[in-house]
Amino acid sequence: MEVPKRTRYGFSEICKRELGLSQTFTRRFSASEVVVKQIDLYGELIGHEGCVNAVEFNSTGDLLVSGSDDTQVMFWDWATKSRKLSFPSGHSDNIFQTRIMPFTDDRRIVTSSADGQVRLAQVLENGQVDTTELGKHQGHIYKLAVEPGSPHIFYSCGEDGFVQHFDLRSGSATTLFYCSSFSENSKRPSNSIRLNAIVIDPRNPNYFAVGGSDEFAHVYDIRKCKSDASIDSDTPVNTFCPHHLIGSKNVHITGLAYSNTSELLVSYNDELIYLFQKNMGMGPYPLSISPEDLKKLEEPHVYLGHRNSRTVKGVSFFGPNDEYVLSGSDCGHIFIWEKQGGKLVRLMHGDRHIVNQLEPHPHMPMFASCGIEKSMKLWVPMASEAPPLPDNVEKIMESNRQGREHRSQVTLTPDVIMHVLRLQRRQTLAYIERRYSRADVESDEDEGEAYVLGLSDADASSEEGCSIS
Repeated sequence: MEVPKRTRYGFSEICKRELGLSQTFTRRFSASEVVVKQIDLYGELIGHEGCVNAVEFNSTGDLLVSGSDDTQVMFWDWATKSRKLSFPSGHSDNIFQTRIMPFTDDRRIVTSSADGQVRLAQVLENGQVDTTELGKHQGHIYKLAVEPGSPHIFYSCGEDGFVQHFDLRSGSATTLFYCSSFSENSKRPSNSIRLNAIVIDPRNPNYFAVGGSDEFAHVYDIRKCKSDASIDSDTPVNTFCPHHLIGSKNVHITGLAYSNTSELLVSYNDELIYLFQKNMGMGPYPLSISPEDLKKLEEPHVYLGHRNSRTVKGVSFFGPNDEYVLSGSDCGHIFIWEKQGGKLVRLMHGDRHIVNQLEPHPHMPMFASCGIEKSMKLWVPMASEAPPLPDNVEKIMESNRQGREHRSQVTLTPDVIMHVLRLQRRQTLAYIERRYSRADVESDEDEGEAYVLGLSDADASSEEGCSIS
């Protein structure tokens, strides 16, 4: 069996790196499947008194910030596993998001919470921290989205269906629109969407996507939202949804992520994870597309095996060029798939019960995780005899599948099940054909388990101090 070129010359690449002759060593090394299969537990960060719901690295990657049900925000030197700073956020309920504003010397942190507040914390020169309320939603605020490279601009979305825009230079929030679902009888939106996720396209920060209690990921253009405050300002510029989920009334989106090439990753509650290219969009009025035109649209890639039912889970890309997809699972495991082809390359036990969030390091092949435990875990490539996939991987995935189908209120007909399986088979075969038809492999770089654990829902949600949505 021939060794892939990008790993076959690993030693020579290391030598070139040491001599300053290799400019691509870090990127190629970090993207290697060999490295991903070596990722293992580096350590835990212990200090919170409640479930940790939010983790984020700063821009240089030397610090980690976390937020918890205990309403405390903490800074960590992850390499030494030591806490650098801890302060009360001012929230009165569970913190769901912590974001460090870019180019502020890590001194400005915005947070959101189950209390409906968006708050700003400013670390002063003397080490003290001032916190201020910036805005308010009715209901939980699970996610904030910071404009790439901006020390001032970020967005919030809430269970009340509103999207708000913040500019720290003004100190006030602007309500952009009220996000609504689509009516089958009209092109005009109807019912409110309880929003769980919001992300900004890093390639064009004018675009952002939101997802929540319907089947569509809605993409908006901030320029249209600002210039037109009329009743049509909540009309998206594009929408995305797996074709077999259109019209489903009991699925919702819990996590979104944009790649550096504007691919959109969407994670559904008690369903699967899908990857959309720009040309897979259905426009601003998806229900008006004819069945014939819908069939002409390419369908998304799909990622199988995990379970997303009990909490509002995120989803992430991983690797210097977003070569992998990361997700936590109700079974307490961390799943890592190849983005192209959807092959599961790594499965690790990450939490006693549920893994909610995975935060990749900005420069290194490592990430942090959190779930409904009171600690965060750090995962880095390490020498390990543990196999990348455990012996019981098929049992874990099958248990998740059975739990998903048993618990889901969506009727999974045999036709729908076969549709999803054919979809993944087609994407795998297409990837294999593309990969091996090229002469140069390196060109690719351009391109409930709760049942296994014996837990009932009551058991999982009874963890002291933890909130499961």
